[in-house]
This record gives sequence, structure tokens and C-alpha cells, in this order.
Amino acid sequence: MSAPAARRSRGRAALRGLSTALIVSGTLLLTDAVATLVWEEPVSSLYAHFQQNELSGELDQLEQVPLPPVERRAIVKLPDPKRKLAFAARSLDRRTDDGDAVGRLRIDRIGLSSVVIEGTNADDLRRGPGHYPATPLPGQRGTVGIAGHRTTYGAPFRKIDKVRRGDDIVVTMPYGRFTYRVERTRIVKPTDVWVTQRVSYDRLILSACHPLYSAAERIVVFARLVRSEPRGAAA
Repeated sequence: MSAPAARRSRGRAALRGLSTALIVSGTLLLTDAVATLVWEEPVSSLYAHFQQNELSGELDQLEQVPLPPVERRAIVKLPDPKRKLAFAARSLDRRTDDGDAVGRLRIDRIGLSSVVIEGTNADDLRRGPGHYPATPLPGQRGTVGIAGHRTTYGAPFRKIDKVRRGDDIVVTMPYGRFTYRVERTRIVKPTDVWVTQRVSYDRLILSACHPLYSAAERIVVFARLVRSEPRGAAA
């Protein structure tokens, strides 16, 4: 074989080798990405499942804790059930730290029943839906805010886009049960903090990242309070 032919043969062999390496590399990267997505979700879901079981126990214990004597004497003197609820909400707020269980969220439309914790930082939301600390608790005047994951850590808000106008959202607190009726769903920017602002009636917002596997926007469900039932210390 002549020298030029030998060089061409070696060149073709090198190209075939590079092509094979790129194909193998691309396949490995794709496999790694799929494995990460498929593997991480079951692992994070299992973590969230155990955390929710633990939080459920904490919530059961919280419901058995009576108000301090001074507050107990004060709340029985309040004749209006709404004032009792507001008083009990403020009492719980004072005794709650980030990561503590505060209530339970139920949405029959999407089969959701999850313990809500105080706080919305990354560690908090790995455990379940989190209450925005800057917003009131149910029973207080204003807009209650709750955030949750859609794709990992149990993905409690995975199907939040399936919630429809007229659906009921029930938030059960140690001191009361609050029923909110969905009015609308909107896609907003992450910087649109107006969604948590107080309006002329008491309401609830649920927020999550949108679309799936992206944090580019937020999906927000707006629901109006239609019924409140005292329980526990406020009953």
C-alpha cells in the first residue's frame, strides 16, 4: 500500500474511532440523565413518605396540646367563633417554628391529603407542602399561602393544574377546619408577590413551579374561604 493510501486508511480509522467515542459518550450521558431522573424521584418520594408519616404523628400530638392557662381563660370569654379562631391561630403562630407540622391539606379532585409544615425553604418543602411564614394562618384575616413540589419529594402538587373552579380545598388545623372554594388558576412570574396580598375577603393560594421540571414560572390556585368550623381549643 502506498504512503498516501496508508494515511487515508489511518484517517478513516481515526474518524470511525472518534465517531464511536462520541456515540458511546452521548449514550452514557443520556443514560445518566434518565437514571438520575428515574432514580432520584423514587428516592425523594420515599424520603417524603417517611417525613409525612413523622409529621402526621407530630400533628396528632400538637392537637392534644392545650392552650396555656392564660390563653385558655381568654378564649372562652370570646363570644364570636371567628374571633376564637383568630385567637387560636395567633396562639399557634407564636408557638410554631420552621419545619413544624401545622395542619393538613386535602383536595379530593387530585387525591391529595398531606401534612402542611411551617416554612417554604428547600429543606421544608422536601418534607411536604409549606406555609408561607409571611402570610396568616387559616382563621386570621388575609391570604393564606401554601407552596409545594410538583416533580420530586412526593410531588404533592403534581396535579395542581387539574384543580378546577368550584372544587373544595380543605385545610384542617388543630383549632379549626377551613373550606376554600377554587375561583381560578393563573400562571405568573416568580417575582409576582401580589398573589399573597390581602384582598377584601379571606382566601387561600396554592403555588408551585411551572411547567413541570422547570422553575421559569409559577402556577397559582386562588380559592375563597366559604366555611370555617372551630375545633379543639376554639370549639
